Amino acid sequence: MLRLLHLLLLLLLLLLPPPGTAEPPGLAALSPGAHPQAPDLLYADGLRAYAAGAWAAAVALLREALRSRAELGRARRDCGGRCAAEPGAALPAAPRDPPGPDARAWEPLLLRAALRRAECLSHCAERRLGPGGAARLRVGGAVRAAFRRREPYNYLQRAYYQLKKLDLAAAAAHTFFIANPKHLQMREDMAKYRRMSGIRLQSFRDLETPPHWAAYDSGLELLGRQEAGLALPRLEEALQESLAQMESCRAGCEGPEEQQTEEEEEEGTGNQGGLYEAIAGHWIRVLQCRQRCVGDTATRPGRSFPVPDFLPSQLRRLHEAHAQVGNLSQAMENVLSVLLFYPEDEAAKEALNQYQAQLGEPRSALGPREDIRQYVLRSLGEKRQLYYAMEHLGTSFKDPDPWTPTAFIPETLREKLREDQEQRPWDQEPPQPKPLNDWKDVLLLEGVTLTQDARQLNGSERAVLDGLLTPAECGVLLQLAKDAAEAGARSGYRGRRSPHTPHEHFDGLTVLKAAQLARAGAVGTQGAKLLLEVSERVRTLTQAYFSPERPLHLSFTHLVCRSAIEGEQEQRMDLSHPVHADNCILDPDTGECWREPPAYTYRDYSGLLYLNDDFQGGDLFFTEPNALTVRAQVRPRCGRLVAFSSGGENPHGVWAVTRGRRCALALWHTWASEHREQEWTEAKELLQEPEEKEDEEEEKEMPSRDPSPEPPSHRLQRVQDKSEKPPRVREEL
Repeated sequence: MLRLLHLLLLLLLLLLPPPGTAEPPGLAALSPGAHPQAPDLLYADGLRAYAAGAWAAAVALLREALRSRAELGRARRDCGGRCAAEPGAALPAAPRDPPGPDARAWEPLLLRAALRRAECLSHCAERRLGPGGAARLRVGGAVRAAFRRREPYNYLQRAYYQLKKLDLAAAAAHTFFIANPKHLQMREDMAKYRRMSGIRLQSFRDLETPPHWAAYDSGLELLGRQEAGLALPRLEEALQESLAQMESCRAGCEGPEEQQTEEEEEEGTGNQGGLYEAIAGHWIRVLQCRQRCVGDTATRPGRSFPVPDFLPSQLRRLHEAHAQVGNLSQAMENVLSVLLFYPEDEAAKEALNQYQAQLGEPRSALGPREDIRQYVLRSLGEKRQLYYAMEHLGTSFKDPDPWTPTAFIPETLREKLREDQEQRPWDQEPPQPKPLNDWKDVLLLEGVTLTQDARQLNGSERAVLDGLLTPAECGVLLQLAKDAAEAGARSGYRGRRSPHTPHEHFDGLTVLKAAQLARAGAVGTQGAKLLLEVSERVRTLTQAYFSPERPLHLSFTHLVCRSAIEGEQEQRMDLSHPVHADNCILDPDTGECWREPPAYTYRDYSGLLYLNDDFQGGDLFFTEPNALTVRAQVRPRCGRLVAFSSGGENPHGVWAVTRGRRCALALWHTWASEHREQEWTEAKELLQEPEEKEDEEEEKEMPSRDPSPEPPSHRLQRVQDKSEKPPRVREEL
């Protein structure tokens, strides 16, 4: 068995490029002429090898999985085009509506053509893909999703790194990062690769982006430089590649039926009974998939939404560029193509009249581009069938195009579709837990305004409020933080480096430490007292906004400053504070957040009160539970409070502070009275003692008052009664 394993590893090593080669991973043909193997099995074997630390085997298997998947897509596209043109496999024209006497003859013609098309596709797939054809290479939904996210490249970059192939590692990392720009770990990895002197700049290239995006971006850049003549070939290439990419996507829609299972379940197009219901259901799924190809082609890697009106916008740029260089015939051809999408487009009609006037004579032979005319006719034909199925069979269809004529939509569906289009995305969000008036009625702080609520922050139980501090109060607290740092007070953090990143200094100050420093004369008493007052101000407002029916208690208060270390910020890609939740352990892989130790499980609400904005970076951001997708971002400023519930519904982090010093007051609140912040009570007592001693001295001078001082135990009891906070052990951050 061991000998067999050694032979397998030797074979896989032979598949790797020789040391020092710049051959990119992924799409290179590792075994030219060989039939592809099942991509999902190769991928699974590659992950097993990766987990076992067999880096060479992992690279070979993952690259072969990528190659096989690409070959499977090409085979489907090529076989589909070839068999559509095969004699006898062309589908017959649809019968007239209403059907005439030839309607019965149409059905056997259709079924015969379908059988011949299936035979052609089967033989073609076997020639290209080997015995069993496409059926042997079916890929499950989870693996398809992994390839869409380019996850094989994430594993490849690590494996190449372990093999000391740094250029290949950088290429794989860059390819993954392009499609996952908010992947925090890869941001850090990319920063490390860019700092490595042995990696060439050209190694940072995307190995997967479809060619139409490269041509499109190049064309736009040349247009921006007023070089229309040079831009035209790139813009034309972008259009042709866009159409080719759409054809490749459409070919994938005709694969095995289980290839569309995820969308089918959502859109209600599953098998509903007999032969004709099954045929109709499968055909509707194919049409829905084809229509989705419009959005897929128009969506950049790493983006969530497509470029609006992608094809019409390319045609607009083409006709304008042709006009700039004097190609009026081609300009007319492209503007006429725009009018196929939008017949009433005033700008297009005005440009058409201008081109006709410049040409000086009618050109009856000029018309829209044939490829675009065929595209529009085919798309409208598919939409007509989908709307028919939507009206009569109860299926669903999300039209990806804003240019679809209203006449193609049945009257019974128009009102519903109009309402769906006008519906805002946040209409589906749960309502705010408390309306605005509730917290305004109990708000005692003047000048505080609600800047953003949970809907505007794309989440739940989040709010941004401004005006909690005046600029003068921010200045006092900033001076307190500065004086405490100079006095060497770093609560909980004894070193100068941040516990979260080596590129920043981190200074923390608790309310008790501030009070002790004030008693010792190291910091101003005014700042220490203001720290206590402001923390109570935030607690009052947080309770009023989120929990008016249930009292909140301060659990921990921490004045934190993060300072960028000069000379260590170039090409920095890490975070000032990684994504986390405040009362549970976040598992980004599953989206779960485990409310168990060592997390501070008793925390219920969190608050961040900012003191300044004269720094670069340092914005707070909220993510989805995967800790990757950023849902909202907040820029700090003096007196701005970001308050939110502390659970897994609000994962958050802090972007890197790349210049200057960022200071904020971090506060956590709890419903559990046993977890109230004891240090807050102690700090209040310390800061009140000097005042009471002054009062006692005054009392001694007044004969009518009892000269005996109040016992310390009574004084402590009075403070505790006033604050309603029993003693408890110190809480560490």
